[in-house]
Amino acid sequence: MSLTLRQIALVAERLQPVLEDLQAVLGIGVCHVDPQVEVFGLENSLLPVGTNFIEVVAPIRENTAGGRYLKRRGGDGGYMIITQADSLATQESCRARARQMGIRVVWESAHDTGRFMQLHPADTGGSFLEIDWDEKNEHQGNWPPAGGTGWQEAVRTDVVSSIMAAQLQSPDPTALARRWSTVLDIPLTQGPAGAPQIALNNAAIRFVKARDGRGEGLGALDIRAADPARLLEAAQERGLKISDTEVMLCGMRFNLV
Repeated sequence: MSLTLRQIALVAERLQPVLEDLQAVLGIGVCHVDPQVEVFGLENSLLPVGTNFIEVVAPIRENTAGGRYLKRRGGDGGYMIITQADSLATQESCRARARQMGIRVVWESAHDTGRFMQLHPADTGGSFLEIDWDEKNEHQGNWPPAGGTGWQEAVRTDVVSSIMAAQLQSPDPTALARRWSTVLDIPLTQGPAGAPQIALNNAAIRFVKARDGRGEGLGALDIRAADPARLLEAAQERGLKISDTEVMLCGMRFNLV
């Protein structure tokens, strides 16, 4: 498989309260703060979940892309699905297919060991899709958005151990699934309840019907819970428990699997 899920970005009105919820409920900790996101009018923190990351960004000035996204979707929620390509050729082929489909590259930048590439959420269907390449190609190691290496020291897996799936919601999930499948050149398979999904190396991108009134976008994550009782107790204390298999964090549903 040519693509690996590495990071999920959430966007929040205020950073610190969301970080406190994530740390308390999921038992994870901050591994990196990236000062370079300030150029986008944002502040952020990254928290490892096994070998993946949850990033939270929040606007620090008016008229930012993150701020506009918050207004469009009615508050805190999912923002980006960030993948790692196994080669520069894979990243370039994704870009070429996106261009053919009229999907814009909204941001692209080289770094010391590779290149970042983000596709526009208005063209992909409600969520940024980022396809990054790093010449070290370490799916469990070097990751420039998390400061390269050293993040492993912050990994805590006693409550949650991995991200299993990201759920994109849409009024027409089948059409959205086909769009992403074409860009990524990965065939669709059938997920739970018959939902179309794309299987990456380590996780799935699933496409479901939008039912919460917030329109297209990244609406939920499936997470593997090592200690669901502890997770649910912490969520209950903070008023974030939805059911025995679901909690709400940063406007996102977290499904325990």
